[in-house]
Formats: sequence, structure tokens, C-alpha cells
Amino acid sequence: MSFLISPFSIILISLIVYTIAISTNRETLEFPIAGSRSCKSKKNHKIPIALECPKLPTPSLPLKAEVLVFADQRLSVVYPIIQKFKSIITSDPLGITKTWVGSDLCNYKGFYCDNPPDNKSAVAVASIDFNGFQLAAPTLDGFLDQLPDIALFHANSNFFSGSISPNIAKLPYLYELDISNNLFSGLFPTAVLSMNGLTFLDIRFNFFSGSIPPQLFTKELDALFLNNNNFMTSLPDNLGSTHIIYLTLANNKFIGPIPRNIFKAFSSLSEVLLLNNQLTGCLPYEIGLLKEATVFDAGNNQLTGPLPLSLACLENVEQLNFAGNMLFGMVPELVCELQSLVNLSLSDNYFITVGPLCRILIEKGVVDIRNNCIPDLPFQRSVEECADFFAHPKFCPRMWSYTYSPCKRPFTYASMIPGMAPSP
Repeated sequence: MSFLISPFSIILISLIVYTIAISTNRETLEFPIAGSRSCKSKKNHKIPIALECPKLPTPSLPLKAEVLVFADQRLSVVYPIIQKFKSIITSDPLGITKTWVGSDLCNYKGFYCDNPPDNKSAVAVASIDFNGFQLAAPTLDGFLDQLPDIALFHANSNFFSGSISPNIAKLPYLYELDISNNLFSGLFPTAVLSMNGLTFLDIRFNFFSGSIPPQLFTKELDALFLNNNNFMTSLPDNLGSTHIIYLTLANNKFIGPIPRNIFKAFSSLSEVLLLNNQLTGCLPYEIGLLKEATVFDAGNNQLTGPLPLSLACLENVEQLNFAGNMLFGMVPELVCELQSLVNLSLSDNYFITVGPLCRILIEKGVVDIRNNCIPDLPFQRSVEECADFFAHPKFCPRMWSYTYSPCKRPFTYASMIPGMAPSP
């Protein structure tokens, strides 16, 4: 069976093929510009085929910066100060500064808020306690001195260094300053002298050097800790009245004698620590005026002379340390009668006589008299060493004062306490 195709059919088929070819070519030409205006509306297309335009990614808008809202304007003022200080911290092994984020400064670790004295309805950073945080920073300048409402600043046991800015004198409420056990250096921070509200100063275990202004001892301080620095100066004898309770000057390089007036000025002292310095001269009888003292430590100096009987007036004393000096003479029995005495250390001196009551305390371990020149006791210096010491007589001024006890009935050991070391 054969099929006959008419000329008309051939023409019709040719037109259909041609139309399809045209449409295909037009479609091919349109795809490269699918993202152009021609894809926005189908009305622009003159072909019957609907084109799908590719979806372009929606451009993302920039994120808005976080807006910090502070509980009080005073907090907003110190926020950039804290953040700037955070940026210079070189070591934070405990991760303390990770909490210093956001506007809630009162929840930053080490920061504490309170109502400032000039506005009880306000909220401000009132105290800082960095004790034991082990933070390291090259300076506190621009931080501590820029905290207008700070009252207490404690930064014991960190690795802060540099010197202390004189601008801390402008802090109106600061009354406790503890920067002990750090790496501070330079001269004594004299700015504290003009801080009338300061009652507690602790700068021990640093590298401060030079002299200490005499005005420091006339301030109304409750506690003054200067020990373990490199201060090299004599103790001032022009001291005024003060009510210091704790005074530590140990482990420095103080020179010269212990001034007589120091005990009149510090009659309320509870602890006096003068050990490990380079103090010379004889002990003044005014030691006996320290009626509130529980500890008096002048060990490891170059003090000489006898022990004054006025030590018997220290009714509250528990520890007396004069070890490691060049004291001589007898150990006063009145001192061994002190009711609160727990330890009397007289080792490494040149005492030659000790009475029966003191010997009882030696047996009990209360009195340490080792390495002296007492012939009938064990663990004493050699005869040659003692002879060499006494071959060079030691003089003390105001010799009468060593037999004077301001709190006891008249009594004298004048015949037993020489004005100078006896010759062998």
C-alpha cells in the first residue's frame, strides 16, 4: 500500500519545521540575557514560549551594630575605660576578661557596683577586687586613675607593672588601695599623700625604691604595708600623732636607728615589723609605750646594746623577735614574766646572762637563746667568737633608760646591764 503526499502537504510540513527552527533559535538567544529587563515581564517576549528567569540571590543588608543600654550613665562612662584596659592585658590564664562583655558592668568578674556617696539613686563601679587573678598588664595608668567613683581597689597577686599615676590623687572616694605582690617599680607613689580619705595602703612585695616621705607617717591610716620593696632610707624621727594599727616595714633597706618618737606616735600599733633591714643603734626604751602591740619583730638587723626593761610593759605582746642582731648583756627576767608571751627569739646575739624564770621558758620552747655567749647553755657561740665581739666595746646613749620601766615599780638592774659591752 502506498501513500501519496500532495504538494500542499509538503508545503505545510515545511512551514511547520521552519517555525520550530525559528522558535528554537530565538529561545537559545534569549537565555543568556535571562537576567535582563526582558525577563521582568512576559509581555516583552514576542514568542509563544514562556521563559523562566533565574532567581538571583537577595542582597543581604549589613547587620546593625549592637546598641548597649547601661543601667546608669556612670556605667557608660567607665565602659570604654574598662575595654581599653582589657585590650592591653597580655596574660589572663584564668579567663577573667571573658566576662568583661556587654553593658552589665556590675556582673563583670572583679567589678562591684554600689550607690556613690554623691547620688544614692545612681549606680556606679564602686570597688574592684582582682586579688589572685594573675592578670598581666604593662600599666594601670588610664584605668585606675580614670574610675571616678572607685572606693576600693584590691589587685593583690597579679603581674601589673610600671609606676602609679599621680592622677589617683583626684579620686575622691578611694580609701583602700592594695597593689601588693605585683611588679611595680619606681619611687614611692607620693600621690597618696594628698588623698585625705585613704585609710589602707598596701604596696608590699613590689620593686619600689628610694626614700619614703615623712608625711606618710602622719596620715590617718589604719594599716600601712611597705615591706618587701627596695626602700633605702632612715626612719623619720619627726613623726606626728597617728592611729596606725598595722605597720610593716620589713625586708627593705632601712638604715639608721629606730627613732624614739616612732613609739610615741604609734602607741596604738598592734604589729610592728622591722625585720630584715639595716637598722643600727640601740633599742630605745620607748618600745615599752606600744601597749597594744601583739607582735614586735626587729630581727636580722644590726641593732646593738641591752634589752630595755620597758619591754615588760608590753602586756599584750605575743611575739618578740630580736634574733640576728648584736644585742648583749642579760635577758631581763621581767620580760619573761609577760603573761601573753608565746615566743621570745633572741638567737644569734651576744647575751651573757639569763635568769631562772627565762630558763624555764627556754625549756618550754618559748625563749630561743641559741648562738649567744651564755657559758652553761648548749648551742652557744665559741669562746673565741664571743671574745672577739667583746674586744670592741659597744656604747649606748641614755644608759639610764635601760633600767627604767614606765609601767613597773622602781627597779634597777644597773649593776647587771653594762653601759658598754664588758671586756673578756
